[in-house]
Amino acid sequence: MPASGYLSVNSGTSSVFSAFSPPCMVMLIPLSDTRSTGYPGKPEMLEVTAACSVMLPTEDGIEPSVGDLVNAAQHPRVLAIGETGLDYYRLKEPLDWQRERFRVHIRAAREAGKPLVVHSRSAPADTLRLLREERAADVGGVMHCFTESLDFALAALDLGFYISFSGIVTFRNASALQQVVPHVPHDRLLIETDAPYLAPVPHRGRVNEPAHVVEVAAQLARLTAVSTPDMARMTRDNFATLFGVSIG
Repeated sequence: MPASGYLSVNSGTSSVFSAFSPPCMVMLIPLSDTRSTGYPGKPEMLEVTAACSVMLPTEDGIEPSVGDLVNAAQHPRVLAIGETGLDYYRLKEPLDWQRERFRVHIRAAREAGKPLVVHSRSAPADTLRLLREERAADVGGVMHCFTESLDFALAALDLGFYISFSGIVTFRNASALQQVVPHVPHDRLLIETDAPYLAPVPHRGRVNEPAHVVEVAAQLARLTAVSTPDMARMTRDNFATLFGVSIG
């Protein structure tokens, strides 16, 4: 049974290609810039996002505008705007550039009518505040590689977002995160890899591969008292619903 939810793979890594063998079925590739809308290898099997960066200012100081992102989002293979969001980990204020960038990306998503792929690390209050202020609930999206609290998850759900879990949820020291999983409705769960990082147990410490997402599905199945095949079907259907695609 294919375990197919939401597969976030860092573009430019060789690990993407192993996803074309079971158990993976559908891929969403957050690209590195707005000029790309495909991926080498088997582009007919891939869908992408209109790319946005989270961590660092652009080298040339030129940020894509709302219009730039909306134009990129018109490509038929673009399903979402992201990965975007806030990351305060190891960064110090002033971070106004990051918050303004996030606002631009939310506005672009609303104008394009595309869901958001949101990254939030060490910035829960500001992430939720900006999502509310910019009316992100109009388009919803997914909280990528979720590691925040139950309160954050419930607030994101109220805004119409899905919650996506990565290999972190399989780690022994992730009990707080594991306790969040049963509170997420089955129709809002997604799974992902974040390859080549965050390989799930029993692959922890090695280069992650998209095919390892089956371990994430199995862990969510255990935590929600459903079978792994049922979890695979649920996350596949949730992916199709969120991103508006048909999966055979």
